[in-house]
Amino acid sequence: MDSKNEQFGRIYDQYIDKIYRFVYLKVNSQETAEDVTSKVFLKGWEAFEGATDSIKNPGAFLYQIARNAVVDHYRDKGRANTVSADASPELADPGTNAQDMAILSADISVVRKALQKLKKEHQDIIIWHYLEDMSVPEIAELINKPAGTIRVMLHRGLKDLKDKIQEA
Repeated sequence: MDSKNEQFGRIYDQYIDKIYRFVYLKVNSQETAEDVTSKVFLKGWEAFEGATDSIKNPGAFLYQIARNAVVDHYRDKGRANTVSADASPELADPGTNAQDMAILSADISVVRKALQKLKKEHQDIIIWHYLEDMSVPEIAELINKPAGTIRVMLHRGLKDLKDKIQEA
């Protein structure tokens, strides 16, 4: 059986880029994103090392730590801005309908600015679904809400995003 070090090493390799990208979109700074991401994996390792059972969904576990770490970062800094205006997320999803694709293909800077104006939870869901390619059930498990609620939040978030883009 693999040691905990080897198991966590594989989890780290699988999720480091995804967690970094998620954090970077939230903090608007490469250095801060690196610091916060390292804290996420340190807390993840501490929890993993001390756990008697294996962690059933390491991705959801790490994203939850990352969400909390970003909140802690802004609490410590006393800032409210949560989405980078300099990040360049690829927000398109082949499953998105034509109207959504047209909106999401708009000038990326307009999309980024509009994304900043959404509720934090809607930002997260849009980022996870369209950038991280997470399914609705995965997001539901991550934030402990029913899949139907996530679908509604995703729909509302996209509608609000479209409205914000049209206002720009």
